[in-house]
Amino acid sequence: MNTVLNDTVRDTDVLPERIKHFPFPFSGDIYRYSANVEPSRKIITTEAGAWGGRLVHIDEHYLAELKDRDEVLERDPSRLQVLPHMRPAVWDAISTLLPALVEEYPDTLSFAREGNSCRWRNSLQDLDVEFTIGDDTSLPMGPLRFLGSQIQDDLVFLDHRQDALWLDAGVVTFAADWSVGFDVGMKFMEVHHPVPRVKEEKIASRAEQFLMRLQPGEQYRRTNWTLTIDRRLDTSTETYPDWAHDRITIADDPALPDRLHLRVEVQHMIRLPHSGAVLFMVRSYLLPLSDIARVPVWRENMGRVLAELPDDMAEYKGIIHYAKAASDWLLAN
Repeated sequence: MNTVLNDTVRDTDVLPERIKHFPFPFSGDIYRYSANVEPSRKIITTEAGAWGGRLVHIDEHYLAELKDRDEVLERDPSRLQVLPHMRPAVWDAISTLLPALVEEYPDTLSFAREGNSCRWRNSLQDLDVEFTIGDDTSLPMGPLRFLGSQIQDDLVFLDHRQDALWLDAGVVTFAADWSVGFDVGMKFMEVHHPVPRVKEEKIASRAEQFLMRLQPGEQYRRTNWTLTIDRRLDTSTETYPDWAHDRITIADDPALPDRLHLRVEVQHMIRLPHSGAVLFMVRSYLLPLSDIARVPVWRENMGRVLAELPDDMAEYKGIIHYAKAASDWLLAN
């Protein structure tokens, strides 16, 4: 684990796009849970490039990740959940996100609407479809699965009632160690109850109050992170037997720098304008340590964060067995 990083790239112009647009989450050597909320579409400049200028980001993994989503849903339909009262919120999300996509990618996407009659064209998928807002039968796959087939983000819908937020719908195929099928129908605070320190430090309760105060159309975002072994987006609790053993063995694997990925979620929060529901869009990015190490500041920051991370946080993130090995490799001379 004392590999010398002789191939570190210091000229960002030669870095590949996957590194240039990666939302590196650390600004220092210590990490603690926080709300870290900021306005959506704010461009963040990093040591490698920049990210954040768009609400929905389409990258080189677009078709591959949507194929993965489709395969996950075919194997396990429980990853898509819509309680009956959330149907209007799903249509609200469609009428909100499709125009935003066209604004950001006008050369490849188009959306026309006359009344409730709509036409959506996506040249990346060679798709041309007509549907009617509010009519589930006009989209044979259903409105939420259709929306999930057009963007790489997972989607979670929170209903605001009884002075609380409730997770009442979602299509989540790329969960990081949780299950939408298990959490659907729960309160926001119940969903976040297992996270260490958030109750004592009132982070979750402050976050819920912030979300409940969002005005129609307002958009914010935050980031979250963990580590994932191999380029596996689907690490839901349903697939735990497929990847849990790797957590025990990866620390001694010579291929650790290429297999171990920093996983960053960019979570957008939108108060939908017509239904009043809060939409969580969760876009997951993966970058191996070997790529992190090509940016010297990232290598140092991440290495020190992992070295200092308290055990309870490392345990909750599922990285306690290999965080030290990753830190040692990143900080090696």
